[in-house]
Amino acid sequence: MSFANLGTAADSPPPQAPKDPNTEQRLADLEAYINNVGRAADTATNNVSSKIAVPGPGHNAWMMTSAALVLFMTLPGLALFYGGLVRRKNVLSVLAQCLGIAGLVAILWWACGYSFVFADGAKPVIGDFAKFAFLKGVDSAPNTNYAYWVSHNVFAMYQLMFAIITPALIVGAIAERMKFSAILLFIALWMFVVYFPLAHMIWGINGWMNGVWNADAGIKAIDFAGGTVVHMSSGWSALVLCVILGKRIGFGKEPMPPHSMVLCMVGTGMLWVGWYGFNAGSAVAADGIAANAFMTTTLATAVASFVWAMAEYIFRGKPSILGFCSGAVAGLVVITPACGFVDATGAIIIGILAGLIPFFAIVKIKAWFGYDDALDTFGVHAIGGTLGALMTGFLATPKVNANLDVNLKEIIANHALWKHQLGAIAITLLLAVVGTIIIAYLVKAVVGLRPSEEVETAGLDLAEHGEEGYHGA
Repeated sequence: MSFANLGTAADSPPPQAPKDPNTEQRLADLEAYINNVGRAADTATNNVSSKIAVPGPGHNAWMMTSAALVLFMTLPGLALFYGGLVRRKNVLSVLAQCLGIAGLVAILWWACGYSFVFADGAKPVIGDFAKFAFLKGVDSAPNTNYAYWVSHNVFAMYQLMFAIITPALIVGAIAERMKFSAILLFIALWMFVVYFPLAHMIWGINGWMNGVWNADAGIKAIDFAGGTVVHMSSGWSALVLCVILGKRIGFGKEPMPPHSMVLCMVGTGMLWVGWYGFNAGSAVAADGIAANAFMTTTLATAVASFVWAMAEYIFRGKPSILGFCSGAVAGLVVITPACGFVDATGAIIIGILAGLIPFFAIVKIKAWFGYDDALDTFGVHAIGGTLGALMTGFLATPKVNANLDVNLKEIIANHALWKHQLGAIAITLLLAVVGTIIIAYLVKAVVGLRPSEEVETAGLDLAEHGEEGYHGA
């Protein structure tokens, strides 16, 4: 090799400082912000400094609002929904579990969870624990892998709220009979074994099942806001855990009605309102896709609530408040993976199915097998999440979301998306079931799962938390 024509470092021209953009480039940046696409001015070839180098205030504001709405789903929404459904002697235990999970998961997310799920350059199945560990480098500049105009730290906090509510959903299946210490240890392990890998595979930029953005995905599945990641993972894990845990003392022999349908209804309303942040916020922008998700979420939820209650009216003679509430939550669950991919008619179809199939699962399947899913987490979230993931494969359309044409155009044109959805369903189910079995028996060996019979009979509130929800009752 001849080195005759190679100059030294001193001979190299110094890098040019970025120039100010011209009027056309500045207008292009403004258009990019309005249309939620990448900046046009500050590209490598232009070598200019954008005059809109900060996150977009409108998109950022919507995502901060959405993050607050998703937290509102857990605290106080889910806490009141579940709290109203248990007996009065256990109401505070449910509130404590939701609060405890929120704090525990926030610590894990800060330490390494966010990095594991969303760091770029990670493997397709196992994420990167180190890149964003302790949220280093997660500042107010956008992470353009996931959003052009939203601050990285806002995106990280938005995704934290998903990580909080997912394990909190499991509480419904094992309510009134699991030790607080066992729940915390179980959730800590479950996040690493089930949630972090699954969220990375589905939502990570190079995840193995991220069909929208990863051209090399092994399974080209789609999940707009968490049908597999949130509802299937928690719902199937909840079933396995409640079976391993065993039935509540007196289950099937004495009545165990909800102690406050008023709290349940209030919690349901909070969940419904908060879910707009969950679903419409998953567009990660205040754009047309978010608007569509807002519409489809509303339609599916309202229809499912009505259909569930009418099914009760037909088969039981009375439409109950619990039926309306269960139907609403089921509608929210089933539309979740589809909301940014389906149109209004698709949402109506999903709403009808969400009002009927989880209703059947709770009324019939639960009775057939006799498991004690205390607050029907499996019937609503596992069955609903699985149904939603599958229906997304049939009803998703690029007319609603043009991102489906990036890597999925031929798959959708050949009506084959549902097959990839089935693959994602199978992987999710396998990971949730096997992971939960291993973790549950490990926790049982270390700290035990259930309190003593005396504590369970008296209620968890006083024994585990030293407080009562209702004095003098």
